[in-house]
Amino acid sequence: MELDEDNTKFGEVKHSHLIQATLPITFVIIWVLDTQLFSFSIILDRYVPSVVRLVLFIIILSVSIVLMKISHDILFKENEPSDRLIVKGIFNRVRNPFYLGILLVYVSLLFLSISIICIVLFFIIVVIYNKMVNYEEKVLEELFGDEYLAYKRKTPKWIPKLF
Repeated sequence: MELDEDNTKFGEVKHSHLIQATLPITFVIIWVLDTQLFSFSIILDRYVPSVVRLVLFIIILSVSIVLMKISHDILFKENEPSDRLIVKGIFNRVRNPFYLGILLVYVSLLFLSISIICIVLFFIIVVIYNKMVNYEEKVLEELFGDEYLAYKRKTPKWIPKLF
């Protein structure tokens, strides 16, 4: 993996690992405080039965784990990331399956207990991830040029194409 002048991995947002570690910790703390301790904004819980929320939590969490596992295995088949554009497998369906999997973990927690505060926080997290992806995509455009632009045109950024 190449390093840039700041000794960070080429292609990643500066401090992306810190950002990606801080976001779930912040989210979980706020989620626990709201759903278990203070109950500030969980008024929607009474409209969606617990069983439905639990089933949605399990399904969405399972999908997110599968997405992250499949994309991780493709990306890091060897110990280092590939030096060529990866467009096979799940990457043929969506450009950012790993990040999508991460975002779905947040969604699964939202279904477990519907916290309005955490819904707002989730949208902030989506904006942060989208900015990180935009940065990474600019790097990929520089590295792979027209090949990446063609891939970008045919493959959705966030919502997987099913067929």
